[in-house]
Amino acid sequence: MSELAPDDYERLVQGLKYCVLIHDAVTKDILWANNAASTLLEFSVDELKPLKAPDMSAQEQRYRRSIGRAWLQAAVDNGVAVNEWAYRAKSGRIVLTEAIAVRVELSSRTVVMVQFRDIEREAHLRSDLYRTEARLAAFLRNMAEGILVLDDSYTITYASESAATHLASTVDSLIGAQFTEFCRPGASRRGVEAALARTSRDGDAESMRYEVELPNGEFRWYSASVQHIEIEDDLKGSLLLFHDVTEHIQTEQEHLRDAQYLNYLARYNAMGDMAMAIAHELGQPLAAATNFIAATQHRLGQADGDPKDLSLGLANARKQLDRANQIVRSLRAYVTQLEQPQQRVDLNEILEECAYFIDLRAKEAAVTLEYPASPQPAVIVCERVLTGQVVLNLCFNAIDEMANWPRAERTVRISTRIEDGTGVFSVADAGKGLSHIPDARIFDGAFTDKATGHGIGLALSHRIITRQGGTITARENSPRGAIFEFALPLAR
Repeated sequence: MSELAPDDYERLVQGLKYCVLIHDAVTKDILWANNAASTLLEFSVDELKPLKAPDMSAQEQRYRRSIGRAWLQAAVDNGVAVNEWAYRAKSGRIVLTEAIAVRVELSSRTVVMVQFRDIEREAHLRSDLYRTEARLAAFLRNMAEGILVLDDSYTITYASESAATHLASTVDSLIGAQFTEFCRPGASRRGVEAALARTSRDGDAESMRYEVELPNGEFRWYSASVQHIEIEDDLKGSLLLFHDVTEHIQTEQEHLRDAQYLNYLARYNAMGDMAMAIAHELGQPLAAATNFIAATQHRLGQADGDPKDLSLGLANARKQLDRANQIVRSLRAYVTQLEQPQQRVDLNEILEECAYFIDLRAKEAAVTLEYPASPQPAVIVCERVLTGQVVLNLCFNAIDEMANWPRAERTVRISTRIEDGTGVFSVADAGKGLSHIPDARIFDGAFTDKATGHGIGLALSHRIITRQGGTITARENSPRGAIFEFALPLAR
């Protein structure tokens, strides 16, 4: 390639998109400008030459003339000086630039060549990024959830400050630590490892719960969402967003214990209400068996005792004992069977299972029972035994109420029906009604008008029914008495 002619160099500089100003090294006056500089600043070369710093720079203190001259002089003294300078165009528009001043030794004089470019958009973008970063940092600092990023070996590569707070550690101590080591050994750790493996393999997000042992020995529960991420080449692994649910887990555990205790109380309550009727019913066959055995023993003491009479006496005693055993077996089968929640069962079947004990109580009190059952199966989803105990409690209460009335009036009507998508159980008596009971205290466990009552039967019934999504109500009967009902949603 042949050497360039002198005017070729000027054409090359004029073709630059980078702006160029030439200043005299001594006076700092503008000597020349390329087309890019003239276009950006909206001045021709001839218009630029007489201009000084106040004429073509922003008015802010940091762009005053003395600072501009010092910057150019630094280039003269050191060869190069870099600065951020705000020029003012002919129209008054401020142009923020990144500028490099370079000392150049020409054949005629020493000059300072200033090369600059418009960075206004970059400055705005940088400012926006700084604001966004500051806001994000503040958001992460105040975020209740912890954030962790794990690599493929479950090593922590990033931890937010809230994550460090949750784990009673510092951010620095978390980086490089094995996350699964924080999880309690056993099912909790295995569940976390399985979830992380699935998200890494399938790419789907997963939710999980796990228990963590903190450095102080305290155990806390966390709920987390984990997602596999791959961002360019520098961020790959699992993103974990988690928050503390210890109080929620404790509430669930307390609810479970409460449900178990409720089950116990309900069974205890039903047994207490059944005790007198069972005792009376058992007393009859046991007393009869005792009499038959006593008679047989007496005949054995007689010399002319007939073997047939002895055999008949023992057979009758055996029959009465079998009857007592049947009563005991029925009671044991009812109160000791394991409860399975959310069973599909016909409300009529529950009433049929309870009828034996209801009949015993009614027989003792000489109360007549009516059983108009629903002609269609009222299949509900419920806890079968607990619901049966509510049936018993409501029926026993009605029978006990009617036991104090004249014998001819002692009638209790027990019915089932389907109504508005629910199975309804109803007990109606003709007693003194509800007017004597304080308002809103029927189901709160604080009221009973039984001499031997403990006041928890209706409260337990209320909790059992409402816990299963049902309702239980009490209202006046017409012309006299009370009606107690509960309704549970029909099974779909």
